[in-house]
Amino acid sequence: MADRHVSSIKVMSRSSLYCFFMMISILFAFSWFFVLRSTGRAQLAGFPTPKLFSTADDSDSLAQIQHSVTSFGSQTCSANDNKSVLKVFMYDLPPQFHFGLLDWKPKGNSVWPDITSQLPEYPGGLNLQHSIEFWLTLDLLASELPKPSHGGSAIRVHNSSEADIIFVPFFSSLSYNRFAKAKVPTKEKNMNDLLQDKLVEYLTAQKEWKRSGGRDHLILAHHPNSMLEARKQLWPATFILADFGRYPLTIANVQKDVIAPYKHLVASYVDDSSEFDSRPTLLYFQGAIYRKDGGLARQELFYLLKDEKDVHFSFGSIQRGGIQKATEGMRSSKFCLNIAGDTPSSNRLFDAIAAHCVPVIISDEIELPYEDVLDYSEFCIFVPTKDAIRENFLINFIRSIGKQEWTRMWTKLKEVEHFFEYQFPSREGDAVQMIWQAVARKVPALKLKLHWSKRFDRSPPSTDNGLKPIPTPRNFW
Repeated sequence: MADRHVSSIKVMSRSSLYCFFMMISILFAFSWFFVLRSTGRAQLAGFPTPKLFSTADDSDSLAQIQHSVTSFGSQTCSANDNKSVLKVFMYDLPPQFHFGLLDWKPKGNSVWPDITSQLPEYPGGLNLQHSIEFWLTLDLLASELPKPSHGGSAIRVHNSSEADIIFVPFFSSLSYNRFAKAKVPTKEKNMNDLLQDKLVEYLTAQKEWKRSGGRDHLILAHHPNSMLEARKQLWPATFILADFGRYPLTIANVQKDVIAPYKHLVASYVDDSSEFDSRPTLLYFQGAIYRKDGGLARQELFYLLKDEKDVHFSFGSIQRGGIQKATEGMRSSKFCLNIAGDTPSSNRLFDAIAAHCVPVIISDEIELPYEDVLDYSEFCIFVPTKDAIRENFLINFIRSIGKQEWTRMWTKLKEVEHFFEYQFPSREGDAVQMIWQAVARKVPALKLKLHWSKRFDRSPPSTDNGLKPIPTPRNFW
């Protein structure tokens, strides 16, 4: 006990000495400040202005301090806000590439519709799931209104040298859906391929493309079969895609490109007051069962699960009220299967989120929207395909998830669902704004590589072969 007492005294003595020296240092600093202040040299010496160190009898001192801190904070926030806005230069492409595909007819020399009056109508059904070109283009046009009514993550600029990214407003998904099978008389190609050829010809002739080789361009190809021809020539650009299932890594990859959500087809579940016990179906799937490529797991799971009494696993399509049936089925289910099909992703995941049905993702190659800022494991369940197709594995695993864990994920679904909502005007935190922010996060790396590529622009030709050296930075796309 005596040893402990002596030890504690030593610790206290050291602490006291430390405090003593700290007090001496502070007093020494203040004494020098007042000496300098008395000679009028405080500001020259780099000290704060005397107003922030006024004496106690100055009744305005606290207010002045608070005002200075508030003003500094507001200026900082304002600067950060300005930096966060993506500046986008959008080509004035002829209407045949965008709203003309919606049968919109321009008036006079106008390239764009008057979005303050009646918007061109986008076709429904399965067309809607790949309609992101429509929503992003509308958002850029809305940013130019006198009182913008959009979310504000991106604004259109008309000087390309001021832009962070060059936007190509080609409705490529709609072009594929409408024209991929429409042969043009006297032509070997269909209208969709011909539009792609025209786009490549237009872009590669622009000064903006020549300046960067297309690396600072943003091209939308959300439908997996869109831009099949043009992408081979436009690949240096940043693509916005649904997934990378039909793209070689040399053309599209997670480093340079952006994954965007599908537009869900089932209705959003407003005022959802359901509970674990009020959703009678344990596991739900409705869609095409027999698929090629990565979708072979669907038929395996169909035979494993079709006889389970609390599982709904059946063929379904958009025909004959399929969307309404899917809406009702998902809302009455605890978990919804999202299994890889012909491609790693499908609209089913985003339908499940809208219905607050906890997604069970069985797709090993799937890439998810804005996963660099959103943790999907908080509201989705991921199961490796090799485990999912083992007998009884999946059903036993899902049944082991209790009410408390399900409720936690269901609650999180309701918190994040707005990140996947496309709408006009767009709002802060919706799908349109999240996509712009995802693009903005690509810009620093894009600019780094652009600057790298310009290192030898002004250097004289090499004495070896008369050619300038070609930059080959690491991970250059």
